[in-house]
Amino acid sequence: MSGPADWAVVTGASSGIGEHLARGLAARGYGLWLVARSTDALELLAKELRDRHGVPVRVRSCDLADPAARRALGEELAGQPVSVLCANAGFPACGPFSENDPAKESASVQVNVVSLHALTQALLPGMLARRRGGILVTGSTAGCQPVPTAATYSAGKAFANTFAESLHAELRGTGVSCTLLAPGPVRTNFYAVGGMSRLQERKFLAWLTPERVAEAGLRGLAQGRRVVVPGPVAKAQYLAGRHTPRALLFPVLRAAVLPVFRNARSGSRTRPSVGIPHFRK
Repeated sequence: MSGPADWAVVTGASSGIGEHLARGLAARGYGLWLVARSTDALELLAKELRDRHGVPVRVRSCDLADPAARRALGEELAGQPVSVLCANAGFPACGPFSENDPAKESASVQVNVVSLHALTQALLPGMLARRRGGILVTGSTAGCQPVPTAATYSAGKAFANTFAESLHAELRGTGVSCTLLAPGPVRTNFYAVGGMSRLQERKFLAWLTPERVAEAGLRGLAQGRRVVVPGPVAKAQYLAGRHTPRALLFPVLRAAVLPVFRNARSGSRTRPSVGIPHFRK
């Protein structure tokens, strides 16, 4: 999948799945563009990857919720010989929609939907011109069904899921591929950012590590797969969300899922501001 002149862009690279996507790509010999808000974390990771793998690493701090900053990033990257885009950045908006901070809801749409669309649009033409490349979109099993108390987040991930699968079919025969990585529960800072840190106390959710999820995604991208859903629990969520009639699904959500979300949220006394790193699940 890589060669001496290959570069990869990883958004949301400062922690979680994005950090381990960067590690996996560096181990495969890629030069890296690391993108996130947290410059200090990116610089530490960049130094480690340069020292360990001898690959060039560029740090690009960017708030993907900011249209001007996102536009500048897209223009900068469009002129680069990027072979792989890992569109991984995500921003949670959890809680009743009517009670959530409108700025936080907007940031979720900007990061989860608009930035994915914009960066793909910036980088895909170059890949097609070179007739080689790959796009790995980090969606979610949450995008397979409506999730009350995470309405904006699940809707954003529904866009990511459908966008990635559509591109997979559209790009057939071009030398460029697109793979959807749709994880379920993953142990990262994502839930704390969303004000639901207590959710990770729920052992029945069968949490995966971000290392395992990232490696599964990179393998799937190399194989040209359409969808990668790591772990049996996530696979069950993915299939149930896609195929269970809504008339049956919503009573289950109300009885089993919403109480868990409410309890997890009740333990969080402070809400993070919009200006925080974009952690991925």
